[in-house]
Amino acid sequence: MKHPAQRPRPIEWRLMGVAILGLSLGLSPFVQVQAADAASFEAAFSEFQRANSGIDAAIDAAAERFAVLSAAAPGDPVLLAYSGAATAMRARAAYMPWNKLSLAEDGLAQIDKALALLTPAHDGALYHGTPASLETRFTAASTYLALPSMFNRHARGAKLLDDVLANPLLASAPLPFRGAVWLRAASEANADKRPDDARRLLQQVLSSGAPQAEKAQAKLKDLAS
Repeated sequence: MKHPAQRPRPIEWRLMGVAILGLSLGLSPFVQVQAADAASFEAAFSEFQRANSGIDAAIDAAAERFAVLSAAAPGDPVLLAYSGAATAMRARAAYMPWNKLSLAEDGLAQIDKALALLTPAHDGALYHGTPASLETRFTAASTYLALPSMFNRHARGAKLLDDVLANPLLASAPLPFRGAVWLRAASEANADKRPDDARRLLQQVLSSGAPQAEKAQAKLKDLAS
């Protein structure tokens, strides 16, 4: 995928499209919390999904729950990435501009650290049935791409998304995860004025029978209009 060197973006808070995976919940070897805390993880992820769908009332709960889980397992990049993404979401609901800036920067710092934690071992660590390396990078990419241009993270987000798309591990990842990646990449392609790429990715969602097929169909209709 090719991306323009620069692309004007309105300064707005678009933190609505972080990774909504909808995958089955399962703890990987890198989750260091006790099995008894699996319910805590499910609760955190549920709040994250609600917040990610635009329910601002769920943002604080998602951020607080993932902060606790991440603190208990500081070496887990997936938990840290979700904690960072949820913290960045808090900027969406914050009222004062300086609070928005501070929260976004705090979230980005966590995500940057999560990416730095990744090693080849995380390629084989399944999290939600998906390699931890892919889930961490996709969560980071989705957050970076949702931020206003003033944060200068779009290029890195686009590169991370391309990396996930090109990674051979994606082929064996659960279909809901693959569908989420293709749908997000299609949105970026459309924003980059690459309608052919957008259509190809949306058709991939449809032909695979991914859970995002209805959304992909709607986006295809929009492209055709």
